[in-house]
Amino acid sequence: MARLTHPKPSPTLEQAVYIAQAAQEKQAGEVLVLDVGAMTSIADYFVFASGDSERQVRGIASFIEKVMSTGYALSPDIEGKETANWILLDYGDIIVHIFKSDVRKYYALESMWADAPQISIPESRKPFPQVAQAPKAPGKIARLS
Repeated sequence: MARLTHPKPSPTLEQAVYIAQAAQEKQAGEVLVLDVGAMTSIADYFVFASGDSERQVRGIASFIEKVMSTGYALSPDIEGKETANWILLDYGDIIVHIFKSDVRKYYALESMWADAPQISIPESRKPFPQVAQAPKAPGKIARLS
C-alpha cells in the first residue's frame, strides 16, 4: 500500500483526519485516509471506513454527519443511506466511503488508489461533540384497576 505521510497542514486535511477520528470513535474498522489530490480532480482526500452491519455503517455515517455539522458547519451530499452497504458522504474536497466489510473487500476501491500517500491518523485530542439522540417513545404502561 501507499506510504504514510505527514503532509503540510491545511483546513481540508484537518477535516479529513477529524472524519477518520470520528469513524474510529464509532468503532469503524480499517479507517484509512488517502491524499488523492495529485491523482484526481474530484477530491483532495478519500476517507475509507468499514462497519460489520448495515446498522453500524449507518451509525458511522450519521455520527460523521453530526460532528462535521457541529464542528465545521458542513453538510455532505449523501448516497447509499437506504441500503447502507456503501454510504458515500461528499464534502467537496473530501469524499468519505463507509462500507459494510464484505462489500469493501469485494470492491477493493482503495486498491485503485494504491499509489496515493496514506495520511496517519493521530488519536483524537479533543472530545467529539455530544450528539443528541432522539428521545425514545414511552412504552405502554399497564394499569391495574
